[in-house]
Amino acid sequence: MTRKLAVIGMGNVGAAAAHYIVAGGFADDLVLIDKREEKVAADALDLQDALPNLPHHTNIVVNDYAALQDADVIISAIGSIKLQDNANDDRFAELPFTRVAVREVAAKIKASGFHGLIVAITNPVDVITSIYQEVTGLPKKHVIGTGTLLDSARMKRSVAQRLNIDPRSVVGYNLGEHGNSQFTAWSTVRVLGKPITEIAQEKHLDLDELDKEARAGGFKVFHGKKYTNYGVSTAAVYLANTIMTNALTELPVSNYREEYGTYLSYPAIVGRDGIVEQLQLDLTEEELAKLQTSADFIKTKYAESR
Repeated sequence: MTRKLAVIGMGNVGAAAAHYIVAGGFADDLVLIDKREEKVAADALDLQDALPNLPHHTNIVVNDYAALQDADVIISAIGSIKLQDNANDDRFAELPFTRVAVREVAAKIKASGFHGLIVAITNPVDVITSIYQEVTGLPKKHVIGTGTLLDSARMKRSVAQRLNIDPRSVVGYNLGEHGNSQFTAWSTVRVLGKPITEIAQEKHLDLDELDKEARAGGFKVFHGKKYTNYGVSTAAVYLANTIMTNALTELPVSNYREEYGTYLSYPAIVGRDGIVEQLQLDLTEEELAKLQTSADFIKTKYAESR
């Protein structure tokens, strides 16, 4: 069975995702789409030049929406990164651009006859994921945003650095918006066989400071090189692979939660059918309040984007 992926938007993030897919041998066919024809053609040629030195072969197709019809997963990496260079470190600064670009692209995706799943990276990702679902008409469980999959990784990295352990040894989640209203749900975090709250007392960890590090991690990278790409592209390809291999993995991704009436990040079991099962965490009252605040913010911004 042919594995077919697509990346729409070949900026810093899209190009990094495409390279990871080709280098990892995660697709037999890869469709690359971008309005900048010279850029996407150059990326395709660059990737083809890499193939002779890789153990896998990938067929690469450029700027052909018709090729999306039988794709398994589309990764949306559309964006205008220069808009994020703002004083408030606000991902919603991209929305005036992305809400228009995404509606245009989503209409073309629908016209292609695509019936697979969409993985959205495009910011502000929770609102953009909503727009993709609205325009394409795909089932909500088949349109997923990377959400706080990256922010949770940033939290794990921060905690692990303090404790001098591998970040994969840290379990837990950041929830809500992939943006400034997100938060670390410390009640979900465990490390060294104990709740992080116990470890924090033993090791004198400042959880508020670690939460701030997780939320600000992307902006630190951005201000250093004026874009972020490796962390989020890895998260997107991981999510796409989870779908394609039917891995049935628990991931904190942006998925539609009926009780909040919006897309937001909350752990779910992800597989070939998208959001296979939604989890229900035992959050504290404070965490529930923060999650509601985040949900309300996302809903307001989505209403403004319509």
